[in-house]
Amino acid sequence: MPLSNSAEAPPRTSSSTTAKDLLSTTTDSTTAAPIHNLPDLVCFAHLHWDFVWQRPQHLLSRFAQQGRVFYVEEPFIHHDQTAPDFAHIEVKNRQHDLKVVVAHLPAGLSEDDANQLQAELLSRYFAENKIDQFVAWYYTPMALPKSRHLRAAVTVYDCMDELANFKFAPPKLRELEQELFERADLVFTGGQSLYEAKSKQHNDAHAFPSSIDKDHFGLARTEIAEPADQASIPSPRVGFFGVVDERLDIELLGQLAEAHPEWQFVVIGPVVKIDPATLPSFTNIHYLGGKDYKELPSYLRGWDVATLLFADNESTKFISPTKTPEYLAAGKPVVSTPIRDVVRPYGDLNLVQIAATAEEFGKAIEKALEQRHDTDWRSRTDAYLDTISWDLTWQGMVDLMQKKLNSNPSGLNGAGADQA
Repeated sequence: MPLSNSAEAPPRTSSSTTAKDLLSTTTDSTTAAPIHNLPDLVCFAHLHWDFVWQRPQHLLSRFAQQGRVFYVEEPFIHHDQTAPDFAHIEVKNRQHDLKVVVAHLPAGLSEDDANQLQAELLSRYFAENKIDQFVAWYYTPMALPKSRHLRAAVTVYDCMDELANFKFAPPKLRELEQELFERADLVFTGGQSLYEAKSKQHNDAHAFPSSIDKDHFGLARTEIAEPADQASIPSPRVGFFGVVDERLDIELLGQLAEAHPEWQFVVIGPVVKIDPATLPSFTNIHYLGGKDYKELPSYLRGWDVATLLFADNESTKFISPTKTPEYLAAGKPVVSTPIRDVVRPYGDLNLVQIAATAEEFGKAIEKALEQRHDTDWRSRTDAYLDTISWDLTWQGMVDLMQKKLNSNPSGLNGAGADQA
């Protein structure tokens, strides 16, 4: 994705880690996830670790409970610096000692020069921290120019979205994705629709749809405090949380708010890639901004209905919203636009109501306001949620990666940076 251009640079820091061999196979009674014996994991991502807690954080935090994980973000560009020797690596420690690795670069570099400089910084960092045997885990093909020289034991492309369809997608993305397909040993997809598309491009693709931390969102069913910025909003409340971008159907939101002044619409999430001035402005729409992942159950508890207000456009064609099972785990009835990976399986199982137009959506919300008292719906929903979890998703991925390592143990000895 394009080079990061944040408003303020994080402070320059230094960090070092203790080198180690393959992960221990002993059991730690404090570790919830099953053990594995994979090498280090290096993730190349377009999403900032501290932005929104979603698929990468759920999966990689589980890896980090048992071994070293390095999360390589996009670079930070300093517009007050122009000297190439300013470039450096910042490392931030996060959950379970996961390392967030950020290259800091001076302004004025061409795209090729910026990638070359990052490649040099990463090579040096890998050498200093003895990252010799590792799994390369990609969320974006745009990271290849700075990382293709690093030789991994196994390469995984965890394709969570069709990034080429997103607003402001780089022109080179599709070309680089083809290269990543050729390099990848395994391709994981964030939903069934995406799997059906990507499995045509790779012969070892596997669907791992969005999953659920049921205990966390189940807190919304308990007696927890109401957040101050939501407490004064009248009921009934119809809510949405997630990134507010081109995927949100703002026209539908406005139509619903205008047609139903008796309902209060609560929107939680950061606004990105779209002008906030284009968002519908009605007295019964409340934009509360981004919230920490740990706060979401307390907001959900105060909602009467949860929604998936996604537009029908190229950016939503292959999405598999993580919030679908999260809403349900919170015990909230859900109304969604006809996103394919929501229709299958949630709509087909009559767990989520599907509506395409503002009129249909309004009628579905009316039904959902009654559905929250339906014990049969709740029991069927909970029975389905018992079949999915991020732990199960993680373990399924680990098993496939372990098979790849076992089939090519010499790959571990060959890992590292190319010397050419």
